[in-house]
Amino acid sequence: MRAHEPSRTAAYVAGLRGLAALLPPEARLSDDPFGLDFSRPMARFAAAARRFPRVAARALAADHQLLSLQLRTRVLDDVLLGFAARGGRQVVLLGAGYDCRAARFPDELAGVTVYEVDHPATQAEKRRVLAESNAPSARVSYVPWNFEETPASDLPFHLAAVGHDHTQITLTIWEGVTMYLTAPTIEATVEAVRVLSAPGSTFAFTYFDRAAIDHPPLREKLVQAVVARLGEPFRFGFDPNDLPSFLGRHGFALLSDRTDGDLARELFPPRVARDYKGAMRHVAVAERGD
Repeated sequence: MRAHEPSRTAAYVAGLRGLAALLPPEARLSDDPFGLDFSRPMARFAAAARRFPRVAARALAADHQLLSLQLRTRVLDDVLLGFAARGGRQVVLLGAGYDCRAARFPDELAGVTVYEVDHPATQAEKRRVLAESNAPSARVSYVPWNFEETPASDLPFHLAAVGHDHTQITLTIWEGVTMYLTAPTIEATVEAVRVLSAPGSTFAFTYFDRAAIDHPPLREKLVQAVVARLGEPFRFGFDPNDLPSFLGRHGFALLSDRTDGDLARELFPPRVARDYKGAMRHVAVAERGD
């Protein structure tokens, strides 16, 4: 991303999350009332779309990007809420962007501290927008961070400085970030997550199949072209067959690894899932061993 600007892709993703309110009920898996506050173009589109709700709902229900985002958001929401319900009290959002889970779930996350790690410019913009909303929120501690410039090995120390306790279980969520990083940064960051995670901690993250980077189908080529023009090109993908051993080297056991297609069949009603095509984007959940 550009050094001194908030992430443009983060604004795009937040805007898509906000547009989900216009989806037909059967395709709506999550709600983000703050999303449109981060994207003026999306907010203008939403204002126009509300004049023709049925037409807008049909059009948005055919938007692959929006449906994909609904799937991953819902899955990670469920992981988060399950972790909090079981007594987890520390959540780390790596590359938090405009993730507003702390404000979306203030009651469910009562007693939880959310540690948000992200680029300083994006983080500053997020704090400004949320301050203007005056919305209630779970407790949030902010850690400014640049994944490609700051040694990942320093991350546990920066988190400890704002109150994180590495001896207590932690849920780390790494959503919509891995595809933008280099392989060495991925390796170093996962090792840092191991260090900051007590045994029994959960690590949930999204990733692209390596084939989507090396040999993308037409839809993915178009998406890659857009994000590259925004200054945030896709760089990295895992081979799903290699993921268990990769995580094992860093002390994690893979619990689940589901593609968009898997999640669509699980979460959407049949008539929505039938028309959804996706097998190259994944949501994985792992657990830190002893």
